[in-house]
Amino acid sequence: MSAARIGFVMLAHVELPRAGQLARHLASRGFPVVIHLDRKVPISQAEALRSALRDLANVLFAPQYACGWGLWSMVEATQASAALLLEAMPAVRHVALISGDSLPLAPVTELADFLNRYPQTDFIESVTVQDVPWTIGGLQQERFTLRFPFSWRTQRKLFDRYVNLQRRTGFRRRIPQGIEPHLGSQWWCLTRDSLEAILADPRRSEFDRYFSKVWIPDESYFQTLVRRVSVSIESRSLMLSKFDAQGKPFTFYDDHLDILRNSDRFLVRKVWPRATKLYEVLLSEQPARHAQSPAHPHRIEKVFDEAILRGRDGRQGLFMQSRFPADTWSAGKTAAPYFVFQGYDEAVDGFAKWLSRWTGARVHGHLFDWQSVPFADGARMFNGGLPADPALRDHDPRGFLRNLLWNGRGETQCFQMAPYDRQDVNEEMIWDSNAHISVISGAWAIKLFKSDLPFEAARKEAAWMQRVEDHFLGQLRRRGLPSTIRVTSLADFIENPMTHLQDTLDVLTPLSRRHLSEAPKLVDLAGFGDFLQRLTNAGMKPYLTGDIPHDSELVASVVPTDTAASGRA
Repeated sequence: MSAARIGFVMLAHVELPRAGQLARHLASRGFPVVIHLDRKVPISQAEALRSALRDLANVLFAPQYACGWGLWSMVEATQASAALLLEAMPAVRHVALISGDSLPLAPVTELADFLNRYPQTDFIESVTVQDVPWTIGGLQQERFTLRFPFSWRTQRKLFDRYVNLQRRTGFRRRIPQGIEPHLGSQWWCLTRDSLEAILADPRRSEFDRYFSKVWIPDESYFQTLVRRVSVSIESRSLMLSKFDAQGKPFTFYDDHLDILRNSDRFLVRKVWPRATKLYEVLLSEQPARHAQSPAHPHRIEKVFDEAILRGRDGRQGLFMQSRFPADTWSAGKTAAPYFVFQGYDEAVDGFAKWLSRWTGARVHGHLFDWQSVPFADGARMFNGGLPADPALRDHDPRGFLRNLLWNGRGETQCFQMAPYDRQDVNEEMIWDSNAHISVISGAWAIKLFKSDLPFEAARKEAAWMQRVEDHFLGQLRRRGLPSTIRVTSLADFIENPMTHLQDTLDVLTPLSRRHLSEAPKLVDLAGFGDFLQRLTNAGMKPYLTGDIPHDSELVASVVPTDTAASGRA
């Protein structure tokens, strides 16, 4: 077998030293290379590449075209380069189109041997738009029936306006008779016979005029016309090239070497020019893929499928400048489940310490207190450098909550809320599937009862707190909320605190099946019933507390602190 039975057309426009390194690797092993340099490449860089490869007789340079993404000039450059290769290298039987940032995944002799087994087969991805609607940007069949004289990248406004004008006027181009448009990867490997037939077709001028106004013709010109001339088509590319959800190619770095070992392709694009390890390995005699290690292309597909999903949906609870979704974003707004308790620390003495001891969770205080940010254990700084600074918290309360949960993932986060705290994050929490909100309604009255406020001031505060909590409870009663919500009145909680606290433990530690064997210490409520009655007599009825009995009955109903019977025995 002659090594020169396969030749390469290389399109290069940046990082020319790396392109030259690849060309030398191929040419020094007997494989001819024709390089097309974009006309926009600085003359000094182009001359440096020509000088560096001057000693290689089988490296040629094609006439230059000023290429633009998605424009006809890409096809013109490919046509001119392929024509030069076919004319100068009569022994070549297959022509592979590659880019300057490509690298071989296997010894090039293996690729030559492989093609030698399929002398009449064209390896080119070629599918109809109707069968595989994979295109990005909303233009599928229209790319063949509208005109696209403007660059999508550099003339976006003109591009969009001209497309809309054609749609409004009902303009449609006539597809040349005898062809059915196909799409596929730009990187192909065609036989000499097929390539010569396309370039020497009597109708080439007609086809060129038509495709010159097709959108991204380098992904449809050869893919369509090869169907007219090929003896045998294998609709796949021999080049590994992956794309993200926006249609942009993934770049391969040094740490992708193990992934590339699983590929069954012969070439890879697009390699980062400073991926020194990849260049050293892939341009050496020890290629990425070894014969004794079978390829597993499905593993690569899995990695990139996950990468596409990650790029499109992000990581739950992670927000940053490059990914700041709208309120309707489907991915989770927070990183992990969290638990919000309203009224519990008013009713249970030392609730935070008790909850932390029983569950192992990180239990913060009232994180949205107007004057402070009481992290658990009095910390002044939380994970990730999140400071206990009310001013910074209040600049973006929702962002503060999201950062707290992102930085604290791996550990259950709990915090207290109350009507006398800031209410900025209520709407955020009730629409968050990670939020578990437990409320003892009316428990704020205990705080007022314990305060030293004059009665009239306490009455006004009670009226305000009840309005705030009533509004919050109204939010919690909305239909279709994804958050988990538990609401009980203060009267119900006092009547049987063990049951409610056991439910709390079951939610936080569903797998532990731990049952309370000791009742927590409730706050001293002596005189509380009379306080509520005074509020009612003054015209402020605390209806959210539930039906609290008069003082003597209330004190008798409170569970004593040394009770050892479990409410869930």
